[in-house]
Amino acid sequence: MENGTHYRTCHLCEAMCGVAIEVQSGKIATIKGDDNDPLSRGHICPKAVALQDLHEDRDRLRKPIRKTATGWQEMSWNDAFDLVARRLHEVRKAHGKNSVGVYLGNPNVHNHGALMTTTTLLRAIGTQNRFSATSNDQLPHMLASLEMFGHQVLFPVPDIDNTDLFICIGANPMASNGSLMTVPDVRGRLKELNQRGGKLVVIDPRRTETARIADEFHFIRPGTDALLLMAMVHTLFEENLVNLGASTPLVKDSDLLQLASLSFTPELVAERTGISAETVRQLTRKLATTPKAALYTRMGTSTQAFGGTTTWLAYCLNILTGKLDVPGGMMFTQPAVDLVALGAMAGQAGHFGKRHSRVRKLPEFGGEYPASTMADEMLTPGEGQIRAFVSIAGNPVLSNPDGQRMDEALAGLDFMVSVDYYLNETTRHADVILPPTAALERSHYDLIFNMVAVRNVAKYSEALFEPAPDSRHDWQIMLELTHRLERQRKGGKLPLRTELGWKAFKKLGPDPLLDMMLRTGPYGADPGRMGAIIQPAVDLVLDILPDRHPLKALARLSPLNRHWHNLPKGLSLSALKQNPSGIDLGPMQPTLPDRLYTRDGKINLAPRRYLADMERLQALLENSSKGDSLTLIGRRHVRSNNSWMHNSRRLVKGKDRCTLIIHPDDARARKLEPGMQAQICKGEKFIVLPVEVSEDIMPGVVSIPHGWGHNRPGTGQSVAAAHAGASINDLLDDTHIDPVSGTSVLNGQAVEVKVWHTDALAKQA
Repeated sequence: MENGTHYRTCHLCEAMCGVAIEVQSGKIATIKGDDNDPLSRGHICPKAVALQDLHEDRDRLRKPIRKTATGWQEMSWNDAFDLVARRLHEVRKAHGKNSVGVYLGNPNVHNHGALMTTTTLLRAIGTQNRFSATSNDQLPHMLASLEMFGHQVLFPVPDIDNTDLFICIGANPMASNGSLMTVPDVRGRLKELNQRGGKLVVIDPRRTETARIADEFHFIRPGTDALLLMAMVHTLFEENLVNLGASTPLVKDSDLLQLASLSFTPELVAERTGISAETVRQLTRKLATTPKAALYTRMGTSTQAFGGTTTWLAYCLNILTGKLDVPGGMMFTQPAVDLVALGAMAGQAGHFGKRHSRVRKLPEFGGEYPASTMADEMLTPGEGQIRAFVSIAGNPVLSNPDGQRMDEALAGLDFMVSVDYYLNETTRHADVILPPTAALERSHYDLIFNMVAVRNVAKYSEALFEPAPDSRHDWQIMLELTHRLERQRKGGKLPLRTELGWKAFKKLGPDPLLDMMLRTGPYGADPGRMGAIIQPAVDLVLDILPDRHPLKALARLSPLNRHWHNLPKGLSLSALKQNPSGIDLGPMQPTLPDRLYTRDGKINLAPRRYLADMERLQALLENSSKGDSLTLIGRRHVRSNNSWMHNSRRLVKGKDRCTLIIHPDDARARKLEPGMQAQICKGEKFIVLPVEVSEDIMPGVVSIPHGWGHNRPGTGQSVAAAHAGASINDLLDDTHIDPVSGTSVLNGQAVEVKVWHTDALAKQA
């Protein structure tokens, strides 16, 4: 790599911050913010400077390894691919296609090569036992988007750069840099909100980093957000504040929503939520009467017992107050690569409940079962039991509820392969680990997070470093596995044109396909100028893709379906290479009704599955029982996102962040003091953490961050092991899900907390 400054997008969270990486003598010298990046505007968070740690990490695997009786041993790529394809085929042949399970971790969505090739691998495996991080994260938003707008990834995004009232419930963008709202430099943007006379309102069980800079903050009891939002809906109708605005001709069934809200008065929900009736009414009036306003919810409201209903009600409130699809409100992006349109054209707008899991009969979403039932499917004998497993860039032992049960399930498999460059808490159970190249050794384009960015931009980053000669990108790993599995399934031989297609795909890689997606997108250049050699090769690749792969739709897209946006030659990969800091495509613009994908072209304000949940919500309202237990919530820190980031010294240095935060009153009642070790129990399960006493947490609530627990034997992350902490998911029960969406309940489970006595472990032993 040449010395000098190289411009990239940081891939470590959703923010897409632009970075300027200075290289000297083939090594990273400095990492700074890119002042010319049109989205991040020079901002970076502490995670970005850790890109160097992750790239240079000695613990990162660089060659395939297999488990033997004497420990892990390196093997050649060819032998590894042969072994994996043969074992997966043998298990499938002996026990049926559903005997193989697949789990996709969230780093996959930061990787355009992985996204383009994962679908082909899933088709080759052929299993219905598919899982991902979705059901531990954003599934309620995807379900609401599907039910109301007709497409599972058509997300309304707060137009934070133009709003005058930003209501933030169960979210902490100061730590996350936004989530389903890609918003780098959120501190600067919130400061600009304040400077133009706008207001920030935060509602949360903890006074978060975002809450500390808010104009108004309210505690709320975990899991009661749906009651608050339904009381706001009630107030809108009661006080004649409903004004659909531009959405008026598009909305149906507002009368059904009004009927559903009748019994949820602010007075009745006040005691249950901890928010007074007058506060509820004032908040509702502010939302209704502020022309440019947005109500935004995220992880705290998604991953709870009423995650589906809460997310739906948040969307409803924005619609009822005329804040949908208007500047300053909740808007839809128009990204350069329009996966919403491509998915719809390929018949992949989304589906829910087409089939149900074998053991607990939980509904699939988008072809995936809830991750909370993975262990069930591995541990429960019978036809369809998972006996072999493929994990790709995921660590469900730490990210999935009941991690100890997940450990037990993985340990009992007949075969497991992991595509990952760390020997972590999950991959230690694998028989083979296939490590991809590091992120700085491959090109980068954000297909997913441009779909939820607060401004339309496009940016491509070329590989910063040459990968080692005997290494493989993740897309190469998945293509090779897919090709070999397809051969196994077809008796060892494929038709000539199919073989040519695989050869073309392996030769081209994802970037020519990205170029075609850009050219056929809303800002694209002429697709016909891709080249006389490249275009036929791309056609061969499209031939071998699954019938409903979004890339299949490229062949049907009209090159005239685009805007020029002051780009005289249109958008293409070449244009992005000439603009390494990215190209600004402008602010979000109104897109309805063209962006709706419902069958009747209407916004469905009252989907029946949410109305059916009103009986359960009414029961929550009437349940006023109070015990001695505390309610557990998670939390996010700006230095932490995925568990593998804990292997960066820069990100874990300083004071211990894996602590139990507890209110002074609750600590006093349990004789706990700051720095003491507390035992947090749920049934027979428990973890031990140092105590942090703070009035920033609501009484009756305790908080533990996610992603820690690096104390399991047999891992290969030395820095993480030295800062082990404890896993919140070793406490949580995987049978607790939101019945509406199937999402894991990661916030709101009851726990007991007491002093940890040093002799307790000895007594237990």
